[in-house]
Amino acid sequence: MATDTRSGAPETWSIDDRCTNCDVARQLAPDLVREHAGRSELVRQPRDAAERRQLLAAAHACPTRSVRPGTGPLDPGGDPFPLALDDAGDVLLLGHNSRRTAGANSYLCRRPGGWAMVDTPRYSEALAARYAALGPVTDVLLTHRDHAAHGRRYADRLGARLWIHEGDLDAAPDADRVLRGTGPVEITPGLVAHPFPGHTRGSVLFVADERYCFSGDSLYWSRTTGDVEVQEAVTWYSIEEQAASLERALGVLRFEWLLPGHGDRRRMPAEEADRRLRSLAERCRGLRPAPVDFTAVRW
Repeated sequence: MATDTRSGAPETWSIDDRCTNCDVARQLAPDLVREHAGRSELVRQPRDAAERRQLLAAAHACPTRSVRPGTGPLDPGGDPFPLALDDAGDVLLLGHNSRRTAGANSYLCRRPGGWAMVDTPRYSEALAARYAALGPVTDVLLTHRDHAAHGRRYADRLGARLWIHEGDLDAAPDADRVLRGTGPVEITPGLVAHPFPGHTRGSVLFVADERYCFSGDSLYWSRTTGDVEVQEAVTWYSIEEQAASLERALGVLRFEWLLPGHGDRRRMPAEEADRRLRSLAERCRGLRPAPVDFTAVRW
């Protein structure tokens, strides 16, 4: 059992039964947390400071606060978010995932004129002030209806424009900008929206500088298959439209980072990403509609 170096006491981390199997803790602490019986389970206690930091990140991101340190309430001083994904610091993982977005990940992406927020964490004034202190947030980009819950509130607090696709407009009817059709649209220089109907009618990918692909629930990296996948088991709108969106994306969509709302993030050379998308498109051509089944998601 690990020792808390601040007090010398044994650590007693745990994950309680409120867990909704959103995968967030497993993404942030992959060696310490696994999926078991439809929820996350702690494999063992942390062995060093690095592993303790992973569990702290998981605890501050968990939408149900199910990841517990065993030492009382979480200390806000241990909150690592926003968390830079690489040394460039151009994309920040926001943590503080919301139950109202099914525990989806959200991001800030640096642009020449400020930041773009892609989907949102849970709303609190303290978090909004934290993001405002980083510099202007000019746009809040919603990848689809499932992640729209806090969009208007963050946009108003940060003085940003709220974006959504017309296919999911009823989830954010007061959006400031409405994307239409299936063609790419430039949001700001170098930041392009790629409508991607399938998971929902109004799903969108946002790609920054042909490097960062914010894919919502349309594409993700699966630890199970070791590949780029679609959430075929939870496609609300049309798996055939999802396949058509993939076909349109071939040769057009270029990125190095895959940054989904649900499922793992992955960095790879652009050429590899293109190859994997082409393979995925081939696999999806044969998919047919099936009942939604959360237990069949290949995390």
